[in-house]
Amino acid sequence: MSWTTPPISELRDALYAGALVRLPPVPASTALVCRAKGLLEAELGPAPREAVHQLADPELFRRLGRVRKALYLDPDALTEIAALLEEHGLDPSEWVTDPARLRVIHPHGEQNPKAAAVYAVHRDTWYGHPANLVTWWIPLDDVPASETFEVWTDRLDEPVANDSERFDYDEWVSRGWNLKIGWQDPEAGLRARYPGFLGDRDALGKGVGFAAQEGESRLFAGAHLHATRPHAGARTRFSLDFRIVHLGDLAAGRGAPSVDDRSRGSCVPDYEPLGGR
Repeated sequence: MSWTTPPISELRDALYAGALVRLPPVPASTALVCRAKGLLEAELGPAPREAVHQLADPELFRRLGRVRKALYLDPDALTEIAALLEEHGLDPSEWVTDPARLRVIHPHGEQNPKAAAVYAVHRDTWYGHPANLVTWWIPLDDVPASETFEVWTDRLDEPVANDSERFDYDEWVSRGWNLKIGWQDPEAGLRARYPGFLGDRDALGKGVGFAAQEGESRLFAGAHLHATRPHAGARTRFSLDFRIVHLGDLAAGRGAPSVDDRSRGSCVPDYEPLGGR
């Protein structure tokens, strides 16, 4: 399977059936990228991707935490997400979203035990998300395939060994939104219980990967099994992602296959409406 651009009228059905979707950069995605880059440059200087070589880990984490928090809580970023959907022919009033998160993948980051969860093979639905979840990902720079992620499309409707039963959304957020957004606790990666695939990643074979252009959008069903690729490049990879749910499909029980999700609770009541922005 390769990345495609289906007609917007068929987009949701295509995603639920497993399509991997690429959408070109548009003004709203460019605005989101500029917003995130502006926050990064204010904290890290004019070359944020190089800061990993210039700042000690605790200071770098603190500064990136401030960026994560500012972006996640920024109402203007939500307005830009609504505009992004509209510019691609979707009606924002039909959707709700989990606000945008900044993702940070440092060179050789997989060697840091605190970052283990970042590279875990997982389905987003194992975190209390519904079967019709759509994950929307935007890179802040042009990146090669070695610095993005891979999707095992052949596992969409095939159960895999996992420990999603350990995840209770309501219990998770009861410990504070800092853990949900990831801006303050540098030890969360060691203490928090994140669900993941229990098998050998190599046994899954090669997933579908991709190179990406700054500001483009990559969409896929949150039920897809996927994982970030470790990379040995010289610079940090920054990206944005948010998760959207179509309210009509949620009410109708439409979505991608849900074959092995045992997580509890629902994050949908905490999603933000996009209509009227």
